[in-house]
Amino acid sequence: MVPAPKRTSHRLPDVLTPGLDLVFCGTAPSPASFRARAYYANPGNAFWPTLHAIGLTPERFAPERFGELLAWRLGLTDLNKTEVGSDHELSAAAMDAGSLHAKLRRYRPAAIAFTSKHAAALALGVKAPPYGRQAGTIEGAVAFVLASPSGRARSFWTLTPWQEAAAFVAERRRLRERAA
Repeated sequence: MVPAPKRTSHRLPDVLTPGLDLVFCGTAPSPASFRARAYYANPGNAFWPTLHAIGLTPERFAPERFGELLAWRLGLTDLNKTEVGSDHELSAAAMDAGSLHAKLRRYRPAAIAFTSKHAAALALGVKAPPYGRQAGTIEGAVAFVLASPSGRARSFWTLTPWQEAAAFVAERRRLRERAA
């Protein structure tokens, strides 16, 4: 476990605003993301190429462009905002599901997609959530559990739950266009 400095300016900021279509929630930044001060910055991470491949972004964004996701009604946060590392390196005490629930109540996104089964289990209060759309909601947001985009989790990789979340967002976008 590599503790993050106590100054909040060194943490990855939440990318949240009211009314987003989808918020991605990981467990905590990797050391590479922490050093780059950007979400999913490890070159082996499939997050950014996947967002483009499933149609959520018009091009493949570089990690340092993470703030631009708001223009596409997408957001980012982590369950653990004080530590850096892989799931097995993080302390249980720093996992803050309560703070995530408060953010969901405050910003009211239509959906949340967990990029870690561990984060999903902690936030949803279930031991082993299945991949894909979950039966219930979390603070009114539809919940998806995605296969981790981390290179370390490549043996568990499946694009299907990512496509399911993208289809949800695409439908919201279509409905907005019709209403405009």
